[in-house]
Amino acid sequence: MPVKIKLALSLVVVIVAAVAFYMQHALGHDRVQYLVAFLGFFMVFAMWLFPEVKREETAGGIHREPTQNRIS
Repeated sequence: MPVKIKLALSLVVVIVAAVAFYMQHALGHDRVQYLVAFLGFFMVFAMWLFPEVKREETAGGIHREPTQNRIS
């Protein structure tokens, strides 16, 4: 994933987590607000830490050959 998209997505996640943190505090849910903050931080951290999955031609251990039009 390009860095520009990761930055934009990270910003969106941080904003949503901050709003949810504030809303949980306003509702009086003290424990849940810290869970929301941790989850937001963890999502951004994991997106930057773990690499994107790249598939090879042999998905699932089955080698796929190019299909050709066969006339029988």
